Amino acid sequence: MCGIIGIFGPSGVSAAQALYDGLIAIQHRGQDAAGIVTFNRQFHLAKGTGLVQHIFDESNISRLTGSMGIGHVRYPTYGSGTVEDAQPFIEPHPFGVAMAHNGQVTNFRQMKAELETQARRHVNSGCDVEIILHVFADELARAVPADENPRFEHVERAVMGVHRRVRGAYSVVTLVVGLGLVAFRDPYGIRPLVMGQQEINGEACYGFASESVALAPSGYHSFEDVKAGEIVLVRLDRTVERAVPPTAQEARPCIFEYVYFARPDSFHDDVSVYHARMRMGVAMADAWKRTGIPVDVIVPVPDSSRPSATEMAIALGVKYREGLIKNRYIGRTFIMAGNESRRRAIRYKLNTVDLVFQDKDVLLVDDSIVRGNTIRELIRLVRDAGARKVYFASYSAPLVSPCVYGIDMSTRGDFIATNKTSEQIAEEVGADFLLYQDLNDMIRATRREGGEQSQFCTACFTGRYPTGDVGDAVLKDFETERVGARLASG
Repeated sequence: MCGIIGIFGPSGVSAAQALYDGLIAIQHRGQDAAGIVTFNRQFHLAKGTGLVQHIFDESNISRLTGSMGIGHVRYPTYGSGTVEDAQPFIEPHPFGVAMAHNGQVTNFRQMKAELETQARRHVNSGCDVEIILHVFADELARAVPADENPRFEHVERAVMGVHRRVRGAYSVVTLVVGLGLVAFRDPYGIRPLVMGQQEINGEACYGFASESVALAPSGYHSFEDVKAGEIVLVRLDRTVERAVPPTAQEARPCIFEYVYFARPDSFHDDVSVYHARMRMGVAMADAWKRTGIPVDVIVPVPDSSRPSATEMAIALGVKYREGLIKNRYIGRTFIMAGNESRRRAIRYKLNTVDLVFQDKDVLLVDDSIVRGNTIRELIRLVRDAGARKVYFASYSAPLVSPCVYGIDMSTRGDFIATNKTSEQIAEEVGADFLLYQDLNDMIRATRREGGEQSQFCTACFTGRYPTGDVGDAVLKDFETERVGARLASG
């Protein structure tokens, strides 16, 4: 999972600070690399591997001049994870285009070969944004007559070309020299993209980001989602033009954003992440009542599970306690490369408040179970802290299928739930009982009451991929890529 931001700020003020602040706010979406590019007569780029605060300092921020820019935080799903794969990327022809994206291209190898043999465009990295960038640039070059400057209809044709040729999930922010700031989503709107605005000194300013929390620190408001397949252009004169082209499909936003990735204070497709997790907790409480198992205390696995665990405790009339204390200096174990790295991080990441667990029947609540490494270690820690019984509730349904749209669970061997019952999983991880959320309950909890959004991408729970192009060959390709990346990372 990655995070993107695009800013068109006030004249005479560098966008770099707003971009930096936004990337800090969405650092949870990627800890591997980060980058910022601004434009002021020419592109100014700074990027590197590691955390945002370690990459950018006064010297490289000060040279990122221009009121228009884009930024990115990354963890690798394709490519090596080195600085060569860090975004944004720049393409000088036509006009000059800089681009960053969140998502994953499912026909990467096919498009790489097509670009190199037919369009004579060299793909220099293993990062799939370069595929989108080259296709966009190729289509834009064809759309704009030699004696004309680019217009919105040319951008629309270029994006429609991306929609036709590039498969997978992608939300994109891009700078086009002489035109402005462009944002667009894939035809199904799988990866999120929000737009905000504000007025500063009489000027209209605009921002785009993976989550609204990236824009709020800089004063942006009036948030709205870029629709599935939609194209938005903020021109140099600050007028806005937008269109939903005929290549757009019925929206299928990723439901796992609400379960885990997004910050609870974000909105996706007009749905509060916090409220969705609360409703998931209420549904889980109803399901737990049906088990008839009494518990003494409910403990969330920090941080994403707190809203659900709180609502479960209220509905069940059980004490809610913070029994697991998180080391804030350890990153998110889900997006760390390699199982051994994850196991070490789990041991460093959480400590127990023993008084919460001693002689108690404990219900641990977490967002999901992927490989089972985390909860196996957690249950051991809680037993060592003196718990009599340790039960476990996942407020998402069982994960059983690889995500090929930008989340690092891309091998079929990753999932502990594959071809196992809840009882078998409980025994494998050492729990006295394990309960999963029902998928339909999870969807109902995520859907806004009275809202237009009725469908989600649930491929990781069902194996049904909305783009229609994901079969055994694509899954095998992703498995080969991810296994190779994990071996390289140790």
